Amino acid sequence: MPTSIPYDPSLVLGSLVQKPILDNLIAIGKLQAPLDNKQESLNSLILGKRSLTMTMNELGNMGVDTKNLQAEIKKMDQSISTAATDYGKAFSKAIPQIAAKKASIIAVDESIESPIDYNKSQIKKMPLSSDSLKMDAQYFSFDENTQNASNTVAQIKAYVSAQTSFLGTKRSAEATAAAATQVSKQLQNHDVEGTLIITAACTHKEAALLAPFIIDVDKGIRVWNKLKPKSLIKIDDVGSMQKISKQEGTPNEESINIISGATYGSSFVGMVHILKSESTSSSQKMVSMASSLQAQMETGGWFSNAQGGFGVDASFAHDVKNMLSSQQISSHVSLVTMGAIPTIKSGTVQLGVKQFTDFDPAKMMDKLATLANSTAAAQSSVAQSAQAARTGQQMLAIRNSEIKSVMTGLGDIADGENKMLDINTLMTAFEDYVTKAIAGELGVPINYYLKPITAAQLAQMWVAKYYPKQYLTISGDDSPSSNGQGPSPAPAGN
Repeated sequence: MPTSIPYDPSLVLGSLVQKPILDNLIAIGKLQAPLDNKQESLNSLILGKRSLTMTMNELGNMGVDTKNLQAEIKKMDQSISTAATDYGKAFSKAIPQIAAKKASIIAVDESIESPIDYNKSQIKKMPLSSDSLKMDAQYFSFDENTQNASNTVAQIKAYVSAQTSFLGTKRSAEATAAAATQVSKQLQNHDVEGTLIITAACTHKEAALLAPFIIDVDKGIRVWNKLKPKSLIKIDDVGSMQKISKQEGTPNEESINIISGATYGSSFVGMVHILKSESTSSSQKMVSMASSLQAQMETGGWFSNAQGGFGVDASFAHDVKNMLSSQQISSHVSLVTMGAIPTIKSGTVQLGVKQFTDFDPAKMMDKLATLANSTAAAQSSVAQSAQAARTGQQMLAIRNSEIKSVMTGLGDIADGENKMLDINTLMTAFEDYVTKAIAGELGVPINYYLKPITAAQLAQMWVAKYYPKQYLTISGDDSPSSNGQGPSPAPAGN
């Protein structure tokens, strides 16, 4: 992925240039350049293969022979693999070096005030550069939902049937259905994983220049004397001024540099990784102890028979539901922008668990009764079924031989919501960044215009200011007085 633009906050328009800081930024830029070039080469190969593949498919639909084209596309696979390997090696080698260089960049620094006269200087915007955008985006999404259920009834039914066999075949079957422990289990897992990486680098055509560039010569001399204690400019010593003048244009002439202009660029490097995992484990049990139903079974059977009913009341079974639901969300967001502060908007994540959609005890008893009736009908003999068919309700129950599931469904229940940064956050930030980049009111310097100021220039400007039109002076800035247009000298004796 492309690296962000190297930038040091101590280098701003109009400031004095500290050579080690500027050299460090240039060194970082030189280390980053091969990485960006190798990635651009890799992306070009990938784009080329996709384009040729689409062309091959189009030609195939037209009936054109694409055998040779397929061979060339096959050759590109090795080129892509080689380019990706080279990029990986260069990245792993350069990143530690870049990190070491960036370690010397500090957010807070101090520097001597610039000698620029800000009251007279102005900042002009001129289209000296050009607008450009280089973007790369990668997106990965994975969504998996698994469900499984198990139902273990047979063994428990056999146990209850054996324990209530003394009641007779029919009553034992009824007790087996009503008192059986049915265990239904369901497990649901839902995993969502998404990763989005967006990188972009822009250059902007608007350059900022100090024009007119005006220096306060008195402040300039004080700054020079602070930075160059071995080459002081003594305004009260004519000999010092003469010595400084003789050094003009010589190899030994010293200077200080001021940033008088800059072209700008911006960069956007962002990544979001979201992992959301939901797990729900539910079980449902109908529990009834057969040993406690011996006397009640006979009474219940007599009541049911007298009323024209069938079997025993399903309320002898006890409905127990157990459920465990958990939700885990992790988010990793990284965003580095240079030259712009995009809008950051959080997304809303719903927190919730599962609930049983049919938790009415009466409805559950109806289901148990249906299960009991259908099971009894399946296990009863022909003679017993004929005897039990004395009423229409018994006939209806016997004919209903289909066993219905008693496993209730699961539904979502909202438990709350939280704010978090997600993939939509990164997309919103990127769209806002592009909008600001088009407007052009952003950027960090990517190219500095340095204006060297020498001791001879400061001395000549000082003479032009205090002894106007008396000596030949050379312009050291854009001040009109440096060109002999200053005010007339004061009358003698004043």
